[in-house]
Amino acid sequence: MSSGQEVTYTIDLRPAKSSDRQPAMVGDPIPRIARLMALAMRFEGLVREQTVRDYAELARSGHVTRARMTQIMKLVDLAPDLQEQLLFLPPIKGLNERNLRCIVRRVDWDQQRRMFRKLSDVSNIAGESRPSS
Repeated sequence: MSSGQEVTYTIDLRPAKSSDRQPAMVGDPIPRIARLMALAMRFEGLVREQTVRDYAELARSGHVTRARMTQIMKLVDLAPDLQEQLLFLPPIKGLNERNLRCIVRRVDWDQQRRMFRKLSDVSNIAGESRPSS
């Protein structure tokens, strides 16, 4: 399933000054769920490498609650192929972290895959599918 592409994100957790803001990126925006998935993967690596002590430290650094950090970090409990799909899917309206919570609670990856297919099919049928190019 791997396309051989590598995605690298730079994360600056400091509050931005108005003079530091970068101009908007050209091209298709990266879906929010893809950014959250990449963050979860990166944060998991930072904790494993002991660069940061725990998720609570990440939450404090990012100015989010520990509960929100937990919600984001649950994305790493998805089947690896679903994680990869989230990173490379084009935007699908209705596909977000909140709608994935029921899926990440499942331990069985086959069950996760079935639920994910159903969720993405429902989004496509409801006319909330990918924007036209």
